[in-house]
Amino acid sequence: MSRLAWNKTRVSDKLGVEYPIIQGPLGGLPSQRLTAAVSNFGGLGSFGAHSLAPSAIQEVIAEIRSLTNKPFAMNLWVSLEDEGAATSDAEEFERASAHLAPHLGKVGASQPQFSPYQPIRFEDQARVVLDAKAPVFSFIYGIPPKEILDECHRQGIVTIGTATTPDEAVALERAGVDVVVASGFEAGGHRGSFLRAAEDSLTGTISLVPQVVDAVEIPVVAAGGIADARGIVAAFALGAEGVQMGTVFLAAEESGASALHREAILGGGASRTSLTRGFTGRLARGIHNQLLEEMNRPGVAVLPYPLQRGLMRNLAVPAQQAGRSELLALWAGQSAGIAQHRDVKTLLQSLVNEVSEKLAWTAL
Repeated sequence: MSRLAWNKTRVSDKLGVEYPIIQGPLGGLPSQRLTAAVSNFGGLGSFGAHSLAPSAIQEVIAEIRSLTNKPFAMNLWVSLEDEGAATSDAEEFERASAHLAPHLGKVGASQPQFSPYQPIRFEDQARVVLDAKAPVFSFIYGIPPKEILDECHRQGIVTIGTATTPDEAVALERAGVDVVVASGFEAGGHRGSFLRAAEDSLTGTISLVPQVVDAVEIPVVAAGGIADARGIVAAFALGAEGVQMGTVFLAAEESGASALHREAILGGGASRTSLTRGFTGRLARGIHNQLLEEMNRPGVAVLPYPLQRGLMRNLAVPAQQAGRSELLALWAGQSAGIAQHRDVKTLLQSLVNEVSEKLAWTAL
């Protein structure tokens, strides 16, 4: 079986890439260098821009374009705040920050101060992506308004939506989205559920992908727990026409992750991961460490997203400077222990070679 037998799919054709391998957008830990490196190799690099102001997104797109002339994706969150974010007050802030006080003291940080919520609008962020004519617009936590999707189609911008259930995949297809990512609960980072609560949408990748493939006509990309060639081959056997991988790229030096975070993944410290709302206010998967365990204890007050995320950043920076990885939110998926490569080119070349070898062997 030739290499063309697996890398020439509807996904690679729609995206204009050589290999149907998408680098996960990595939320708050992307980098322009990583995005460009993946795209330059022939995959689809992605940049998670959900926390950036529109002007910053414009600068990111310009920098990525200075590093690559290949297709890349800009990723946004359709839903940028949870109920109660706009009305959360100083009293709630004090309750939520109380348990951080001892840790902040240990790393020499000052106590956080309450400030009113300053929202960022998805529509304003999306406007920048559209005006810049980014090649691919991907999103999670919902479906963009019809006028945004219609403009993407008029401009030839490929759209990728994320589903955590078959029903969400169907909703994305009906809205006119070009490609759907079926994200199993093994994935690191946030669960992008939008039709039901994330806790009620925890379907594993091996179960989710074939259900989504059967439910929609548009191409399906498998995500969640895919960390090597075996995972890619399995995803294709389930009917996917591409894969999205996050944690293995997070471990690469080109990512925006700290050295502590990369070493936790590559050094064997990611053998256990857990889900928590404690890091940001939304359900997400990270390495099970002291901080995650404490945040999951009964009675710990958690602010609505994105207030909790902002609160936890008061600990993240000083803890990182102090080398205290047990006090950091270390995002990782359940297959993090498989990650072994420290640079993008070596990782992607090994994936391409091994997938081709495995598929050739199965064809004998």
